[in-house]
Amino acid sequence: MSLQIWTYLIVGATFALYIGIAWASRVKDTKGFYVAGGGVPPLANGMATAADWMSAASFISMAGMISFMGYAGCMYLMGWTGGYVLLALLLAPYLRKFGKFTVPDFVGDRYYSSAARLVALICAIFISLTYVAGQMRGVGIVFSRFLEVDVNTGVIIGMVLVFAYAAIGGMKGITWTQVAQYCVLITAFIIPAVAISVKLTGNVIPQIGFGSTIINGPDAGKHLLETLNLIGRDLGFAAYTSAFSAGTKPMIDVFAITMCLMVGTAGLPHVIIRFYTVPSVRAARLSAFYALLFIAILYTTAPALGAFARYTLTNALSNTPYSEVPSWFANWEKTGLLAWQDKNGDGVITYRGGAAFKGKPVYSGELGAQGQRLLKNEPLAGENELYIDNDIMVLATPEISQLPPWVIALVAAGGLAAALSTAAGLLLVIASSISHDLYYRIINRGASEKIRLLVGRIMIGVGVLIAGYFGINPPGFVAQVVALAFGLASSSFFPIIVLGIFWKRASKEGAIAGMITGIGFTMLYIVQTKFMGVAPWFMGISPEGIGTVGMVINFAVTIGVSLVTAAPPAAVQEMVESVRIPRGAGAAVDH
Repeated sequence: MSLQIWTYLIVGATFALYIGIAWASRVKDTKGFYVAGGGVPPLANGMATAADWMSAASFISMAGMISFMGYAGCMYLMGWTGGYVLLALLLAPYLRKFGKFTVPDFVGDRYYSSAARLVALICAIFISLTYVAGQMRGVGIVFSRFLEVDVNTGVIIGMVLVFAYAAIGGMKGITWTQVAQYCVLITAFIIPAVAISVKLTGNVIPQIGFGSTIINGPDAGKHLLETLNLIGRDLGFAAYTSAFSAGTKPMIDVFAITMCLMVGTAGLPHVIIRFYTVPSVRAARLSAFYALLFIAILYTTAPALGAFARYTLTNALSNTPYSEVPSWFANWEKTGLLAWQDKNGDGVITYRGGAAFKGKPVYSGELGAQGQRLLKNEPLAGENELYIDNDIMVLATPEISQLPPWVIALVAAGGLAAALSTAAGLLLVIASSISHDLYYRIINRGASEKIRLLVGRIMIGVGVLIAGYFGINPPGFVAQVVALAFGLASSSFFPIIVLGIFWKRASKEGAIAGMITGIGFTMLYIVQTKFMGVAPWFMGISPEGIGTVGMVINFAVTIGVSLVTAAPPAAVQEMVESVRIPRGAGAAVDH
């Protein structure tokens, strides 16, 4: 069967599965809608958390970023993994003991203020919408290539699907759907990684193949990473394994992005809420362990797949006549995510260091002398004639490696599972923040369960529309867009949650001032550097890492303002003590 038929079969079957699970798990009360009734088993919650956590950025974009950035690309791997450990060990059990549905709910009660709740609600919506935009872009990329529709149509299809099962099943439906989505995405990631590892290095385990020698072709007998270093230098790129050398990110920026991703993880509302779906604090700890185990399977494989992808792609395209490129090249050209323009007129693809085109490539509808699809963008000065979007690497590598069509279709289904699982969790955060924290807790305390559920489902629809717009008009690669969401989370929620748990002196005035200044500075910097053409002006830190600075500002302002304002009420301080200290601590126990 053809690739397209395989894609329709596998993707169609997984979509039917997701809708069926959502329908079977549909809810009629707010507890089921917000936190799945609080009765999800730890193992299932661990799988759901892993699927919620491993978004399109993890599945589609992370290995692509590592593939092109080499050593520096591992900042995404280290930041996201370290962040989950920080969340699971430092924050999740305490947040679960507070027993609130949402992060704004925690902030509102801990800081005894509707104003603090409202600021947290606005932050949660900004973070979630930014994050979900990256997921919609991932959905569009998969559909545009494998179902042969344009990216915009792919985003719309994804919008309809995620609205259907998020609105029907709420958190209960989303949780059990995410269990299925984890099984799909991890299978789709591991199978091609194993196949390519065997083909390149003879090792079944990709993590071992990553450090092994190549077994065939002109580079047979050479270590894979040494070969990538040599190829990179020959083509004008930085050596693949080099750290902080010319042509790579500076150390301060790598540190800032890694830290931002780490603490941003601990402030992400859609991940935190997963710890409310289990029946106890012990179950929350256990589900965190399972989730980390399930996440590690993909995260330890991503660097290997990134290296395999870089080697395979470079060999396939460097100094290859355009007339001899394989069919997959033309297929990806149609999406606008892969493009070649013959600058020197020799009909041969010249792949060198440096950007090939200025701005976001847009197909002009015209063909060049060699038959290539021309872009509206002017090519930049330099030898490089090839544009490759980072986000195609995981999806294209099975085709480049000539794996069977069913494997390629499975990878497409995995990419969709990763994007849709996270998008559903984020949309529920938006819906619960507005329906529970704004409408019920602030506007209408007498609202019935039926009305609150209706408002929540309407808000999911509004969130889907906004996310779809930014999925069609994204401000960067999937991983970059997601990194911006982490910056907003690290500069707004992380300091407030940490201080709220571990410092009973933190006041409502301090929390409000800290959130506003932290996220305000971060958003201003991001808008300036991403959309207004301003060069990064704070120590050269990129917009993806500026959330680290916003976090420091938030901590400083919250602590400073708290020290010069009235202490929290005694009841709030006692609540903080009771959450942090186990019941019965210090008391004699008879055995």
